[in-house]
Amino acid sequence: MILTAKASAFFTQTLLNWHLQSNKRVLPWKSYSSPYIIWLSEIILQQTRIEQGIPYFERFLKAYPDINALANAIDEEVFRLWQGLGYYNRCRNLLNTARYISNELKGQFPTSYTEVLQLKGVGDYTAAAIVSFAYGLPYAVVDGNVYRVLARYWGIETPIDSSVGKKQFQKLAQDLLDKENAGSYNQAIMDFGATICKPAQPLCATCVFIKTCSAFKAKTVDLLPIKAKKLKRVSRFFHYVILISNNKVWIHQRQQEGIWQHLFEPYLIETKTHEKADKMISCVSSTLAVPVSYEGSSVQKLSHQTIHAQFYLVKSQDIKSVALEDGIWVSFDELKKYAFPKTIVSFFEKKNYF
Repeated sequence: MILTAKASAFFTQTLLNWHLQSNKRVLPWKSYSSPYIIWLSEIILQQTRIEQGIPYFERFLKAYPDINALANAIDEEVFRLWQGLGYYNRCRNLLNTARYISNELKGQFPTSYTEVLQLKGVGDYTAAAIVSFAYGLPYAVVDGNVYRVLARYWGIETPIDSSVGKKQFQKLAQDLLDKENAGSYNQAIMDFGATICKPAQPLCATCVFIKTCSAFKAKTVDLLPIKAKKLKRVSRFFHYVILISNNKVWIHQRQQEGIWQHLFEPYLIETKTHEKADKMISCVSSTLAVPVSYEGSSVQKLSHQTIHAQFYLVKSQDIKSVALEDGIWVSFDELKKYAFPKTIVSFFEKKNYF
């Protein structure tokens, strides 16, 4: 790939023209220049599809219209609002950062790239997005959409998940950036990747770059960008026992580091391998000294783990208190006040528990 001044200028200007004339993508945070609102949207959208993130963004902005409101929020209420988005460490970072800015910076959001990058949960992409959209600073964003557009247009076969590839794409993105219109350019290339240069079934026939795109000419659109590493997921086997006594459900809060920290869940037995329902029923029944019934199963895929969940039900007025010291009994009407993992929420909704 040879990046001449003429080729670079053509790409950048063509992209900006498309953005001004043809980009119809409407997103609720686009109309804001507030660094708080931009930061809020970017944290919500990390590892989240746009369609899923929009209602969460709107609910968060309504509940916490500024950084101080979020900083003063009750943890449980924030986690409850976040419920269903997954990657709950983002929510913890959201609260920590809001409180740091509110308490240590007197509510003033940092204005430089370096300062923003130091905030919890903020990486290179998020920092570039915040400072370019809020302040117009010349920092190029590089996300999945940007990787795809650049790899295809310039015909780059360097794996995007390699250290060499990351540096190459970051430099190219920065070289192509319109320094005077950084926010518009960044928005343009991300929207172009999301709506035209899509991962599957890209709209090559109507693309403004059809005559100059390297991948289209070489018929390698479906092959780019390249990833060297394949994601490996670890399987975990969770057996949830729904304990119900006197019209109340027993739940406890996960404290250990890892997935779903600080979220609530029913009584849990984790096994290293898949166990049949009848074996677990026997195990639970002997442990709690009460009848047990099998209620179903579900599978949830996380970034690096696959959770195989099975559910069992225990209804009794006299449940043995073994291993129940660290939890609480909650009425069905109160369940909605607590934040649960998606797997638990789906089960509770199916059973009409809330």
